Amino acid sequence: MELIIRPDADAAADLVAQIMARDLRSNPHLVLGLATGRTMERVYARLVQFHRDEALDFSLCSTFNLDEYVGLPSSDRHSYRYYMNHHLFLQVNIDLRNTHLPDGTAPDLDLECQRYEQSIRRFNGIDLQLLGLGQAGHIGFNEPLSALRSRTRVKALAPATLAQNAGLFDDPALMPRRAITMGVGTILESRRCLLLATGEHKADIIAKAVEGPITAMISATALQLHQRCTVVIDEAAASRLEGADYYRWIFENEPEWEAFRR
Repeated sequence: MELIIRPDADAAADLVAQIMARDLRSNPHLVLGLATGRTMERVYARLVQFHRDEALDFSLCSTFNLDEYVGLPSSDRHSYRYYMNHHLFLQVNIDLRNTHLPDGTAPDLDLECQRYEQSIRRFNGIDLQLLGLGQAGHIGFNEPLSALRSRTRVKALAPATLAQNAGLFDDPALMPRRAITMGVGTILESRRCLLLATGEHKADIIAKAVEGPITAMISATALQLHQRCTVVIDEAAASRLEGADYYRWIFENEPEWEAFRR
């Protein structure tokens, strides 16, 4: 795992978008794993800007989202399909047939989870998986006690997750209590993971996720096992890290990041 600290939330999101754009330019057939949430809106806005200003081409890439609420149709503005269409898909030249999310309205949810796993395998796996970090330390909706080898499945949402996301619903009582999510094991099979977290409210959980012990209580700690995981945070989210000075030194001195320091 490598950790990069940027001055603020905008700079952190910009770096994540630049990494994604670089990989897409290097491999137009890139298979992207995508995340949702307020933190990701800055990333997608930058990618749309790269598409408009620099002709970043999405026409040959494919995407798989981490999760979707159970019971929400794609037309519901609270669904993650709606979110992705609004913030990215309909603003770039991606083929919507190559954009994939779990179907939270499928009549057989277990079968839908199996189908989703099979679809990822048909695309030869995910090249770059974008991740956020929930207040409960979850990636996707892999809530506390999610098995580190878990696959795509239905999960009941933890109280902390419900509280964190309830504000996105006009009536919090209507927020679904379950979601389909890629499993921790599914995520770990991606060739690269890229996690973005910003804000002082994420400082404690970031410290636990990257410097604490690996535990099923905090699914993000499993990323410590991934052979190529980059965590990008801002100074506010870095405030509880013991190794913050070392992480800053790496970004300023490692040749891999030279192009992003300009």
